[in-house]
Amino acid sequence: MSLFATIFERTSRNRLMLALGLLALSFCVGFEALAHNVSEGDKGYIQESSGVLFLPFVYLGAKHMVTGYDHLLFLFGVIFFLYRMKDIGLYVTLFAIGHSTTMLFGVLTGISANAYIIDAIIGLSVVYKALDNLGAFQRWFGVQPNTKAATLIFGFFHGFGLATKIIEFEISSDGLFANLIAFNIGVEIGQLLALATILILMGFWRRTNSFMRHAFAANTILMAAGFVLVGYQLVGFAVA
Repeated sequence: MSLFATIFERTSRNRLMLALGLLALSFCVGFEALAHNVSEGDKGYIQESSGVLFLPFVYLGAKHMVTGYDHLLFLFGVIFFLYRMKDIGLYVTLFAIGHSTTMLFGVLTGISANAYIIDAIIGLSVVYKALDNLGAFQRWFGVQPNTKAATLIFGFFHGFGLATKIIEFEISSDGLFANLIAFNIGVEIGQLLALATILILMGFWRRTNSFMRHAFAANTILMAAGFVLVGYQLVGFAVA
């Protein structure tokens, strides 16, 4: 390899690492505006709403998903090494079932938990997926967790985190079930939009020689972002 090619490769690697670092940082700042926290305008609308408002709640659900960095980080980890649409569809469906079930169950029954603890567990789901992608469980413990079961279980926690936040808003019981269904439809629409964007970007990256070379670094950054989420939530729990 020529000196120029070597320098170019190192420069490209450094640029990719910088881009990945900035991406992780962008997900880990501004916590109050993203994830399960809802903007003040949306919060006020939810609290003042009464009756069936299907389309507005579809919009709110979609907005929640496409701006929810914890969901996006987890989905990014889930599909990182999935190439067949059949497999991607299966895992995303499992996550959607888990997310939808506990969101509806939690709000309709009024069962909630401390939002900081739930969001810390969601952060751990990102850590888990990064470690799974790195093959850490097989190397450290000689076992491979059931990835399908893990995706479903963590989907339960993601949905329960959202349910906890919705309960805090004391949404009107008038039209509650229909609005929750609409919100959940919006969440799935947002998930499909976010997933399509991730898959397009991943598709371009996978065609390059740098994908396998930098897969370890990408998942290490993903794991670090998950630990940052956990730390932030635990600090919030301690301070609150």
